[in-house]
Parts: sequence; C-alpha cells; structure tokens
Amino acid sequence: MVYIFLADGFEEIETITPIDILKRAGIDIKMISISDSLEVCGAHGITMIADETFDESDFLDAEMLILPGGKKGTENLAKHDELRSLIIEKNEKNKYIAAICAAPAILGQMGLLQNKTATCYPGNEGMLKGAKLSDSNVVSDGNIITSRGPGTAQNFGLRIVKMLKGKEIAEKLNESMLFKRRYEIMIKEK
Repeated sequence: MVYIFLADGFEEIETITPIDILKRAGIDIKMISISDSLEVCGAHGITMIADETFDESDFLDAEMLILPGGKKGTENLAKHDELRSLIIEKNEKNKYIAAICAAPAILGQMGLLQNKTATCYPGNEGMLKGAKLSDSNVVSDGNIITSRGPGTAQNFGLRIVKMLKGKEIAEKLNESMLFKRRYEIMIKEK
C-alpha cells in the first residue's frame, strides 16, 4: 500500500497527478489526512476528501510514503510528530519515501538525505541537510525519491510507478497518457 499525506496547504497538482498515475498503474494508494477531518484544503482552495485520518491508520502494509509539497502544506506535515516518527520507522525498514517540491526539506531536516542525491523546489536547497544537490526533475537514491515541483509531478508519479511496478509499465503509462507526445508538440511549437 502507498500512503500519501494531506495537510492544509498541500500543492494540489503534486498530490492529484501522482494519485491518478498510481491508480492507472493498479497501485493501491490511500490519502491520509493528518488532521481530525477528512476534508483537507489545498494551497489553491481545492478541497480533497481523504480516505482516512492519520489516527485511523496503522501503516503496517506501507510500501511507500508520499509527501506532497506546497509551502504551508509542507510546514504542516513537518509539525506532525507521529508522521515524522512513521517516516523514520519506514526509512529504517528501507521502505520507499517520496517527497516533491518543498517536502524534501522535511527529509533533509530529519537527516534522512545525508550523502544522498536529492532535488527540491528552487530556493529550498539549504534545507536538504547533507544531500548532494541535483537540478534533475526527479531523483531516486536508494529508497528516497525527490522531485522539484508542480511541473514535475507527472515525472514524479511515473518514477514511483517505475520503482514499484517496473520500467515497462511506467513507459506504457507515459505513452498512453500522451506525456511524451505532449512534450514533443510543445518543443515543436517554439
């Protein structure tokens, strides 16, 4: 099971895009609210309904934890002590942990990026304590996956699929969703 954590102020595209891509790949994913309410309001006023609250979940079957970005959403995730404990526990068990935009800063502040290559939203690099910085759209290093921001959400979702289901399935999804074709058209239009 993959768990994606929602906090008020989450970046909607960094949440919805990976969820959609993972569901298309047949990966079980649950949206978890870190508050007492299933309703969580994103950075741009879009409210999502989580599947469960943090307190209702036991995470025993977690293959991966996903942290979407958004400045306020990241700040709220970082303040959640039980989530931080869960991240440490799953990291020690070498489970995948994926973070996009500002959220890799949480991993950096926790010391989980020490000697790992990572990326984040421009301007947050100083919070990736101990990381070897990259400006790639998505970076995988061991069990940690990081990505830069809203415009890299599709690549982030596809990388997660590749890690969990293999390269062939990720490539088929990329093709069927016309991501590559869309990119080629944009390049030709310039």
